Amino acid sequence: MRKLAMLFLVLFVAFPLSAQAEWPEGVAAVQVEKGKTVEVKGNLETGKLIEDLTFASKSSVACFPATQNEKFRGNHVFFSTQIPPQSIMKITVIPDDTSADMSLYAYEIGTNNFTLPPDLAQCVTCEAEHKWDRPKKGKTQDHTRTVSVNAIRNPYNVVIGVAGPTGVTAGAFTLKIELQ
Repeated sequence: MRKLAMLFLVLFVAFPLSAQAEWPEGVAAVQVEKGKTVEVKGNLETGKLIEDLTFASKSSVACFPATQNEKFRGNHVFFSTQIPPQSIMKITVIPDDTSADMSLYAYEIGTNNFTLPPDLAQCVTCEAEHKWDRPKKGKTQDHTRTVSVNAIRNPYNVVIGVAGPTGVTAGAFTLKIELQ
């Protein structure tokens, strides 16, 4: 029993849980600083299709309703960052082609959580923006999409997904992240 306890201690010290967990391949990590804006380039052709979008309409995720799934059926490109306590993060996707139709979503999860769709069962919050079905009174929409997330007392991992609608698997864009 003592040998087992020693083995556990050696493994725990040599390989702490936080060091073992990391983002899956294909997730671009973005470093952000409070009071600054960071821009990164991306392209939907580097992403992947997510066939099962049921994660997004679950009440424990609440990212976008299933009635909007067609706007997220193209390739998804993922970025990750962290939001510190007492912060607001504003995220904007700007397609290079002003006629392109892209959607954007961002969700917060614990700092030791590295879950991506379609395996996302719950999150702290999720926000999404896509092409509107009809005009909104007093507002206009262009080719850009913007969402905001915040953190009050705890830091969180933030996963950002840029997606195309059905059939869209390519398109260059700039992702702008502002941390306030």
